[in-house]
Amino acid sequence: MPLRVGKVPFGNCKACRDNTCGGRPNMKTPGPCQCPRICHGWAAATTDPAVLTGRPWAPMWAQAQAVAYHPGGAGLTVVDLDNSDAVSWAHAVLPATRTVVTTRGEHWIYRGAMQSANGVRPDVDIKSRMQYARWLGPGTGTMTRLPDVVRTLVEREETNPARGEVASSSGRAEWDRSVATGCRHTERFVRTGLERGLALVRAHIESGAGSQAFGVAQFLAAQHTACPGPCGLEALGWQVVAAAVSVGVPEPYARRAVTNGLSGIPAPGRVS
Repeated sequence: MPLRVGKVPFGNCKACRDNTCGGRPNMKTPGPCQCPRICHGWAAATTDPAVLTGRPWAPMWAQAQAVAYHPGGAGLTVVDLDNSDAVSWAHAVLPATRTVVTTRGEHWIYRGAMQSANGVRPDVDIKSRMQYARWLGPGTGTMTRLPDVVRTLVEREETNPARGEVASSSGRAEWDRSVATGCRHTERFVRTGLERGLALVRAHIESGAGSQAFGVAQFLAAQHTACPGPCGLEALGWQVVAAAVSVGVPEPYARRAVTNGLSGIPAPGRVS
């Protein structure tokens, strides 16, 4: 689909303005509209050559400033990273996939469609169903399957709710040598890394604590890949969960994020 000045879709025609036509069948609320013009934004995206080269679309192509596509319709999800900090976060947390350089950052493209959302964390948008993304070339790298860590970014729990009555994990066992008999690290090393990680999670008071918990859990697991085990990673994980819960992340979401982080890197010392 073509985009006009400002990298935005062309407006609806008079018959479709204000959605008086009822909307297209593939929109969130399916409607009967069969307008041949490029109305309804992302919902007009198509691979039909007759539509793309037909007379109704010709005036828009003559004015087009960019080309876009509907990721969800193609069975894809685009993680839109708007600056270098967001790109650095992606390299640290997300599995490698095909990437496309943008004017401000990168698009990371995964196989699989999901719900779209803007601002899932600072300068990161998810573009898939009911969204469009600019076409900036084929990119580089091998496209991989959409990971759970991207799906969880869109869940409402990622924005921490107001703190108050939240489920507590404080009753779970904390890490000590009794649950880490096969760990090759000193207790000081483990506790120092844990405390730094917990501080990072607790610092995300407004939003992002769930993603940070995932990253901390992934980091902790990586430290024990060479240990004969057990290393008590389950106990470490529960302390990360408790830290996320303390800043308002619902426990089910925190547990899922930490579990995904611990299992993201093969860890012989992980307690199952």
